[in-house]
Amino acid sequence: MLSQTTEYALRAAVFLAAHRPDPQTNVEIARHTRMPPAYLAKVLHGLARAGVVTSQRGVNGGFVLAKPNDELTLLEIVTAVEPIERIGSCPLGIAAHGANLCPLHSKLDRALALVEEAFRDSTLAEILEDPSPSIPLCPFPRIAPSAREGEEFSTSRDDAES
Repeated sequence: MLSQTTEYALRAAVFLAAHRPDPQTNVEIARHTRMPPAYLAKVLHGLARAGVVTSQRGVNGGFVLAKPNDELTLLEIVTAVEPIERIGSCPLGIAAHGANLCPLHSKLDRALALVEEAFRDSTLAEILEDPSPSIPLCPFPRIAPSAREGEEFSTSRDDAES
């Protein structure tokens, strides 16, 4: 349902959120999110144009999110690269239907509305704080606090690569 571009934009945003406040280079993001660097550059350009990320030039340069993790919604990220196109009138151009969608297109539009709502109600902070045993974009599961007394999981690069 989501395009590859949208998937890549979400992956990049989750990665940047997990490594905040440090700027991340295109190469670093591509490597950790398993994206082709050239395609990622296009995605990051779209996110920057929409104000989702900012870029910093120089030795310690790279990309950072423009908003805090708890304020940036998945819908903002999706909309920056490929907005969800709701069905407002008959996509077949049947004049008699107009804005009165047939049952099929009405059902499709309701599904799109649910996806839009779910993305609007989800922030990057929620993605990173989810108690799932898997850390986003990391091959290693979280370490349950009960497994290691007093320790919590980490999403740092060093932990993910060790």
